[in-house]
Formats: sequence, C-alpha cells, structure tokens
Amino acid sequence: MTRIFTALLAGIALAGTALAQDRADSETSVTIIHAGHLIAVPGERMRNGTSIIVRDGRIDSIEDGYVTRDGAEIVDLSSHWVLPGLIDAHVHLLSERGPDSRIQPFTLSSADRAFIGVRHARRTLEAGFTTVQDVGGDLEAILALRNAIRNGDAVGPRMRVAGPSITPTGGHGDINGFNQRVIENFSSPGACNGPSDCARAVRSLIQAGVDTIKITATGGVLSNTAAGLEVQFMDDELRAIVQAAEMMGRRVTAHAHGVTGVNAFLAAGGHSIEHGTFLDNESIRLFRSSGAFLVPTVMAGEFVTLEAEANAAWMTPFQRAKALQVGPQMVDMLRRAHRGGVQIAFGTDSGVSRHGDNAREFELMVEAGMTPEQAIIAATINGARHLQMESEIGRIAPGFHADIIAVDGNPLENISQLRDVDFVMGAGVIHKAP
Repeated sequence: MTRIFTALLAGIALAGTALAQDRADSETSVTIIHAGHLIAVPGERMRNGTSIIVRDGRIDSIEDGYVTRDGAEIVDLSSHWVLPGLIDAHVHLLSERGPDSRIQPFTLSSADRAFIGVRHARRTLEAGFTTVQDVGGDLEAILALRNAIRNGDAVGPRMRVAGPSITPTGGHGDINGFNQRVIENFSSPGACNGPSDCARAVRSLIQAGVDTIKITATGGVLSNTAAGLEVQFMDDELRAIVQAAEMMGRRVTAHAHGVTGVNAFLAAGGHSIEHGTFLDNESIRLFRSSGAFLVPTVMAGEFVTLEAEANAAWMTPFQRAKALQVGPQMVDMLRRAHRGGVQIAFGTDSGVSRHGDNAREFELMVEAGMTPEQAIIAATINGARHLQMESEIGRIAPGFHADIIAVDGNPLENISQLRDVDFVMGAGVIHKAP
C-alpha cells in the first residue's frame, strides 16, 4: 500500500511538473530550431540533427534529434549549417564612403546620421552580423542608434560604441584640409593635447555613455593631410589615455598603421590595434606578451586600393597616395601576424566599404593563410572575448543570447558561404529566414 501511495505521489509530481512546463511555454516565447549541422562552438566538433530551444531571447537548451513542443514555433534548418551570429569589431554605421563624403559633415545633422545608421544597421544584421562595435562617429547620433536598437525602436545588431576618436589636434580623426574658420568650428570633440587634456577627453566620452575608447595613434589613409602614417601621440599622452580609461572601466583600441604607433600604443598598455599595417616582429612580441588583439580590417585596404587605382572622384591626392601605400600591405600583414600567434578579432571598417558586404573579410583572412574555421573563430569566440562579452555571445550554448545564423553550404569547407546568409536570429528575434 505504501509503495502504491508513493508511486501515486510521484506520478502526481511528474504531471505537475509537465503542466508547469506547458504553462511556462505558453506564457513565454519559445522557438525550436531544427539544425541539420550545428557549429555551436567554432573550433569544437560539429553536431548533426539537433534542436536548439530558444526561450525569451536566450538559448534554453540544445537537444539531440528534432524535438517539438506544444505552442512552440518550429524553424526548419535541417538542410543548413547553423552557427553563432557573427561579430564585427570595427564598423562605422553612420556613414558610407562616396562622392559626397567630404561635404557631408556640413550638410548632415546628427538626426540625419542616425537615420542613415538605421539603414546600415539593418543591412549589417541581415548579412549575419548580430553584434558590432562602432569605433568612430557623431556622438549624439551613434548613442541614439545604439539605444534605439537596444530598446527595440530600430532593427540592427547589438552595438558597442566609441563615439568620436581621441586624436591629437590636426591628427587623423580631426578635421583637416579646410580653411581656418571651418577648422575652428568643426574640430573634433575628441581632439586633445598633453596628458591631462587627453585624460579629460577620455572622461568626457565615458560621461556621455560610450562603451569603449578608440584613439588614432597614427595618421590614417582617409584624412586629407600629408601628416604621414606614423605615431602622432606622445608616449605620456598614450599612457594617460589608457590609465584614464581603465580607471573608469573601459578598454582602449587604437587605429594604427605605422609601426611606431603600433608599438608605442602596445607598450603603453593598449588593449587592441585596428589595422596594424606595418607591424614588425617587435609588434608581434608585444601583442603576445600583453594579450592584445589585432583587428586587421583587410577589406578596407582592398577597397581603398581599388578606389585609388580607379582614380575615384571622392579621393583627394593625399588620400590616394596613402591608399596605394597602405592597401597592398594588409594581406601580408595579417599573414605575418597570424603566423606569429597574434590574437585576431574580426573587423572590417565597413563604412569605408559598403555595409552588408562585411563577409568579404572572411575570404581575405583565408587568403592570408587562416583556415575557414580560424576565420570564423575570429568573428565569434575571439570577437566576444575582444568585446568582453564572452559569457553572452559568440557561441550557441545555454544561457547565451540567441544570436544564430544559417547558410546552405558548409562554411568550414567554403568560407564564401558566409557571403550569402539565409537565416538570421538576433536575441531570439528572426530577422531573415529561407
């Protein structure tokens, strides 16, 4: 009799648990993705024939076989390769290079730029990039765009933003090539001189709400000045920038082409380098000893080279000369950095090139000697670590954001599959489906 009573109680308990689960499923948003080939954690074994249970924007569980549940939305990706949403650590969503680029600072308002950013953000998301870091642009506009996406008022990838670059007065990131009256009125809010002034600029941006700090440690290709491509900050200024950012919980990344700027910034404790065109063996040693990331942006080099060779009307003579100097070096730079064991995070500099074409960078990474799997790791596992979000994004695992994409061919065999993404889910919301 006791056994029967115990069994009865157990049965009631199981039924209650099942009923509670059914009620929970009916009260929350549940989507089940039937994944034919699942690359849940790039670099680990691929699984076949699995179900990804998504609840309220996060991964609830991954189960073998194709399961169903009452009331759940079923997404059939049984003929697709499914992998985590991609991460681009270097974009400029508020702009795109073209014939009017030089005049737009004087014709567009912050509101105009925010609306332009909405268009570029959607295009980027539909290309499979569910998280981006925007590293330079109008402060009011980029904060508004980030917040609108975060609040569900606009469609786009999850965003981390830097706002305007910290730059020495007259450096890359400041206004150049105009008359003095224009320069006085349009100088960058991130321009600074001397350690204390540069620390002030960092603190002002953090006060405004930026997620990270971006500086221009060297000259750049698209600044309209013949100031070169080497270091443009003093060593004490670089140290002050890094220290001020770290004291307020932010990391610092540096635009840097010339080797003097790359090495000076890494020696000052900088956390990552954007571009890194002329890095050398000492640079590689500094990368490895510090654990800093390289965000190579090879496709930006390809783009400006092609534009310079075509004598694009928007390029000034200064820009064209620097493009032909920098662009052809970037594939070899990545090859040397990769062979040297530098940590690579995926980034494109999109906005120089067209938004939505970001996956071209994968092909160039493979051309530089990375395997398709290593390139995907750069845009998932490493990208998440670089953004300090490794417990939230970069893999398909319980508790992580449901950022999921799918393609109809194996990207581990043909990386170009990632240029044609069929399915995009960001934070549990389906934005594109086959």
